[in-house]
Amino acid sequence: MDKRWVFKESTDQDTIVRLIEQLGVSKPIATILGQRKIQNFEAAKAFFRPSLDELHDPFEMLNMQLAVERISTAILNGENILVYGDYDVDGTTSVALIYEYLTREYEQVGYYIPDRYKEGYGISMTGVDFAIDNSFSLVIALDCGTKAIEQITYAKENGVDFIVCDHHLPGTELPPCILLNPKQINCPYPYKELSGCGVGFKLVQALNQIANRSFDNIVNLMDLVVVSIGADIVSMTGENRILAYFGLQLLNETPRIGFKRILELSNTKGDLSIMDVVFSIAPRINAAGRIASGNKAVELLLAQSIDEVEEVSKLINTHNETRKGIDRSITAEAMAEIEKDDWLLNAKSTVIFDPNWHKGVVGIVASRLIESYYRPTIVLTESNGEAVGSARSIKGFNIHDAIAECADLLTQFGGHYFAAGLTMPLDNVPAFKLKFDSVAQDILTEDMLVPEIEIDTEIDFRDIFENQLGGIPKFYRVLKQLAPFGPDNMSPVFVSRQVKDTGYSRLLKDEHVKLSIRQAEYPEIIVEAIAFGFGHLMTRIINEPFDIVYTIGENFWQGRTTLQLMIKDIRF
Repeated sequence: MDKRWVFKESTDQDTIVRLIEQLGVSKPIATILGQRKIQNFEAAKAFFRPSLDELHDPFEMLNMQLAVERISTAILNGENILVYGDYDVDGTTSVALIYEYLTREYEQVGYYIPDRYKEGYGISMTGVDFAIDNSFSLVIALDCGTKAIEQITYAKENGVDFIVCDHHLPGTELPPCILLNPKQINCPYPYKELSGCGVGFKLVQALNQIANRSFDNIVNLMDLVVVSIGADIVSMTGENRILAYFGLQLLNETPRIGFKRILELSNTKGDLSIMDVVFSIAPRINAAGRIASGNKAVELLLAQSIDEVEEVSKLINTHNETRKGIDRSITAEAMAEIEKDDWLLNAKSTVIFDPNWHKGVVGIVASRLIESYYRPTIVLTESNGEAVGSARSIKGFNIHDAIAECADLLTQFGGHYFAAGLTMPLDNVPAFKLKFDSVAQDILTEDMLVPEIEIDTEIDFRDIFENQLGGIPKFYRVLKQLAPFGPDNMSPVFVSRQVKDTGYSRLLKDEHVKLSIRQAEYPEIIVEAIAFGFGHLMTRIINEPFDIVYTIGENFWQGRTTLQLMIKDIRF
């Protein structure tokens, strides 16, 4: 698929000169910092050295005082407290975090993860009945609940109070509960992009403060928060970046036993990054809720011994392998359906339904289809007599708002800018398909339907390797300090022109290319690179000069660490 190369707005010259003088960095690094609104030494220090002192006071969040008082009352009165969370990574890490904190000193706490297939997303009537039948008078719901008006009203009528810790966009009506959600209207909390687990962490921070305990008392919970941040793909700015920075330190230095076992099973080595969270840890935690039960994920996260973790970690790893096979199979089926449907091929959106598809992987399949067709995509299957599914989007298209335009056809929906879930009567699928595409037709231009690669700046290979005294170049050592990477602070993307094969590039598995390249101006600098999925260009790569777009990473091989360019696109 062709891609558009789009350069970020360049940093003004005065800022570049100032950063070079004050920080002693190269021009490309100064340019990248300026693009991230870092314009002087003080801002750079705050960015490069995140501090826990910069976390906001949790009591700035609307209703936090009420939440803390209600929990304190429950503990004082010996009430049973139920911690309730969604079955995905954000939900299960949230449940583990709150449950672990509360049970340090209070025993009358349970947890509940809804069954993806029998109950669906969010707070279910089955879950509320569980609380009622088991004498739980307070439910702390995490990563769900902002739109659960009917369920929470029913709970209240039966003597069950709810505290909802959520980050999904609220509707016009709010549930009758204590709602902690920085996105609700009139909430003065200064940072709006927390994950669901992040909101749960702010509740724990508040409880910890009123107990007059040191922040050190809750530091060991931050590994759960960073995993939620990575998995939920929330903005890597502000408070999220601080929480992720210290959470990664914890994962690297003293990971809880469940995470340690997952990393062993996934054969993940070296210093962990957010990408390791996204591709090694998160899929395995998610697999529990997709294939079996999210309760297994919580068991893994709360485990205290090797014996506890061994069986469940192997089970979760097996579920992940099963999930991979299922999602590959369904993706192939979905692509075959699209290719034989002229209407779908010419639409500006993809809405595809099959009652036999596995509900647990439809979100992954939607993402896979975007890789091939690049347009807003909704994959639906049948569950409990209704059509249910997951939606994924592209840049410039708010899929939550687009689905809201079709609300008259839906039973329920919820989500974010780039991802959402929805449920509708089976008979409404054809009408929804047409209406959703009509919304897409109104919003999307032809340019928006071409994948975009956003480039930070153009550099030569000399820029990477100048002043190298051996080992990893200074340029890359500084670049690594921009991490953790994620939305709004992505790993810098570079373009280099007129590179040539050295004669040692080779094809891997008939579809990938391991490149050995140089630029004519600097023939002494030979650079290694990997280009996944570019095997079809091998003949041209070894015979013609070309431009490359890439990020810079490390390759660990036989005890050696070397720089490696990760190729995102090639132009001849």
